[in-house]
Amino acid sequence: MNKQTSAKDIFGKAISAYYHQDDSTDIQVHSPDFDDDIIPVTYLFRDYEEMPPLEQKALQLCSGRVLDVGCGAGSHALYLQKERKLDVMAIDSSPGAVEIAGLRGISKVKNIDFFNLKDEKFDTILMLMNGSGIIGKLKNLDQFFKKTRELLNPGGKILLDSSDLSYLFDREEDGGIWIDSEAPYYGELEFKVSYKGESSAYFDWLYIDFQTLKFAAETNNFSCERLKEGTHFDYLAELQPTNQ
Repeated sequence: MNKQTSAKDIFGKAISAYYHQDDSTDIQVHSPDFDDDIIPVTYLFRDYEEMPPLEQKALQLCSGRVLDVGCGAGSHALYLQKERKLDVMAIDSSPGAVEIAGLRGISKVKNIDFFNLKDEKFDTILMLMNGSGIIGKLKNLDQFFKKTRELLNPGGKILLDSSDLSYLFDREEDGGIWIDSEAPYYGELEFKVSYKGESSAYFDWLYIDFQTLKFAAETNNFSCERLKEGTHFDYLAELQPTNQ
């Protein structure tokens, strides 16, 4: 969830402190639904060899002009620009992250929210580290597909990863799970992040199971293919408009 920041720019401050001062203080993650967790700031600076196979596959599948959504410190964009020699634009809502991504060598980097990006066209939209998170809630999926259609060149694609959180629920004897039909979708979560005593506001973050993503994609005239599964209920999907 390093792809989401607040006005206090928690991620930007942590990323900047590590880059300039070698300060590896962790980012704290808080949710009303789970125990506190951490994001090691060093992980945001990992190179290709340190990335999980799911991310490596996504980077190998990028082609043409690429939009790296929620670039953080820029590790994915740097690989695509330097090793794959692709034309990459990296964006993030964190001013501090964008500054460091530029200092690390990304030639096109912009401090902007994905849904506010206009007048650009791409062949690949890359959304990693639970890229579905920025969608926030299921009700925003139609808006998400409308925006991606607007930004994609003909024949373009989205490479997006997410996780199915149903593993957190107790299993029935038949292998199914019991979910309260009156409750919000189980992948709709709230988080806030903190760093050195400062905290962001809570923000919405969406984990989406593959079948729900596929249904939403097809409803919006996109194809949806699961390309690879990770080691902990995560997956990489490719989505493409079907009626451009």
